[in-house]
Amino acid sequence: MTIKVLLVDDERLIRAGLAAIINAEPDLTVVGEAADGADVPDAVARTAPDVVLMDVRMPRLDGIQATRRLLAAGGTPPKIIVVTTFENDEYVYDALKAGADGFLLKRTRPEEILQAIRTVVHGESLLFPSAIRTLAAEHAPGGGPGGGADWHARLTEREADVLRLVARGHSNAEIAAELYVSPQTVKTHVGNVLAKLQARDRTQAVILAYETGFISPGA
Repeated sequence: MTIKVLLVDDERLIRAGLAAIINAEPDLTVVGEAADGADVPDAVARTAPDVVLMDVRMPRLDGIQATRRLLAAGGTPPKIIVVTTFENDEYVYDALKAGADGFLLKRTRPEEILQAIRTVVHGESLLFPSAIRTLAAEHAPGGGPGGGADWHARLTEREADVLRLVARGHSNAEIAAELYVSPQTVKTHVGNVLAKLQARDRTQAVILAYETGFISPGA
């Protein structure tokens, strides 16, 4: 399968550099470009990408609002990776809350960019888990486990264990080894957790787990 990528950035040089890196891979291809978040819905409808690399800061419509519009359009949206200059940018956390699947720094090495694209498509692990956990923990209320959460009571004990391991950044295979179950069983548990939390993906589930106090910062 060839992974189709849409590039969204107001700097032509950035788009050109990313396109060169991505198109050099046999399993990746750039299917389109956009210079502003306002152009994203039309570009997605035209090119049907699997992944959108979305700049956070753009002149007319930023990546956060573009992400919200894309997810609100219905259907099956592409995976979204926001691209930013600073890891602690408040925009990054807002973009993740809006529904982005992860983020990249503009100084990220080419091989990590390629791996990030593949990671979000396969969806079996968090993209850069330590950074996402740090951002989520910084915005957590600081309550005890389960504080502010009502959905946690709907999780089975095994689903709760799986969510905690997801928050640590474990892949399905790693969770399976830790819990002595099959990867398919883990995939089923992850699906149940996302459904009960009404979360789009692992990133959204981890953010919710921290924000409601289900997982305490530093746990």
